[in-house]
Amino acid sequence: MTTPATTRKTPVKAAVASFMGSAVEYYDFFLFGSAAALIFPTVFFPSGDDAALVMSFATFGFAYIARPFGAVILGHFGDRIGRQKVLMFTLLLMGISTFVIGCLPGYEQIGWFAPILLVVCRLLQGLSAAGEQAGASSLTLEHAPDDRRAFFTSWTLTGTQGGQILAALIFIPVVALPDDIKFTWGWRVPFWLSAVVVIVAWFIRRSLHETPAFEEAKQQGTIARMPLIPLLRDHWRDVIRVICCAFIAAVSTVFGNLALAYGKEVGLAESLTLWLVVVANIFALGTQPLFGRLADRIGRKPVFIYGALSSAALMPFYMLSMSSGNTPLIFALAVLTFSFGYAAANAVWPAFYGEMFSTRVRFSGMAIGTQLGFLMAGFAPSIVTALGGVSEGGWVVISLFTGAISVIAAISALTARETRDVPTEQLGLAPEGRRVHA
Repeated sequence: MTTPATTRKTPVKAAVASFMGSAVEYYDFFLFGSAAALIFPTVFFPSGDDAALVMSFATFGFAYIARPFGAVILGHFGDRIGRQKVLMFTLLLMGISTFVIGCLPGYEQIGWFAPILLVVCRLLQGLSAAGEQAGASSLTLEHAPDDRRAFFTSWTLTGTQGGQILAALIFIPVVALPDDIKFTWGWRVPFWLSAVVVIVAWFIRRSLHETPAFEEAKQQGTIARMPLIPLLRDHWRDVIRVICCAFIAAVSTVFGNLALAYGKEVGLAESLTLWLVVVANIFALGTQPLFGRLADRIGRKPVFIYGALSSAALMPFYMLSMSSGNTPLIFALAVLTFSFGYAAANAVWPAFYGEMFSTRVRFSGMAIGTQLGFLMAGFAPSIVTALGGVSEGGWVVISLFTGAISVIAAISALTARETRDVPTEQLGLAPEGRRVHA
């Protein structure tokens, strides 16, 4: 029998722990993405031309290949032994693999073994990330009161903004260093500093107890032995729906990584493009919780669909502004596109996706669905670069790509069931107690 102390809901503590975990993940991921655009083509590949940039962006995408495998494995254990234990593991794995990247020798030292080792570390990052957001979102959702689930789970993704801001702020002085320092040891320092972020998150997360919903399922003996079986049997439509909705994450990689390379191509200073990311993410720290509160009032679907369609509509103007030479205009459109457009979908998806599944398969359903969908986000920079997106006039390619994936996400969201008024214990169930086949 569990004690009352282990079954009470602690939504604020869960939200803080999720925020910190996501901050670690996206500090590491944004750091890698920025380095893939600005550093790795020179350090890990034989030339600094466009081919090196495509290969560098491909290493960024390799993590997304590992993510679906990690989603199956970590989702299984998250639904079997609990969310908190798996989240402790993902935190450590992400921190260690990022620190090791900062220690790798470059192409001049060991040739092609350098990018191979980089890919190995990137795969480990992908395995970690596969469980981090799904687990953190599941944990926060199950700790939150029924009428504020979207608000509290929005802090999981707001943590991604915190991580991106921290990574960009640390990376800005790095790109300003002389080349002989920047491309030798200077770029390594931000990767080493990830250890500090991990330690802070570890002490916050270790004291967080398991969710009441999972403890109750454990007491009642309803924990699935093989969560993948009931997930694919009873929720396969929801898994497909989440995969297509998760395409929207590609907007973030276009904005935060691909735009760095495009901005450099059209003559923007590297530090300026990084500041665009910082400022947009600072605004998103404020707008995402507000979008979460709005979703608790009017529903998840309208807020998510608005975020998707506004991303498609605003991206062309943002990309065009980069070659305008008007710095205030560029910053204004960056904030509008990211913080008041994409941020709406970003804030709502932890609740929107998680509420499609019942407690016994929620971790697996979110992890597998999102990580398969995130493959689009992972390879967006290399795909768009190969299509000519990082060249003069490449804003057209970038805008068409963003529009296509945003429309797919919006249409998929339209097919979902609205779950704003469904009690937590009834999520994923029809009124008579059967799984919903929407």
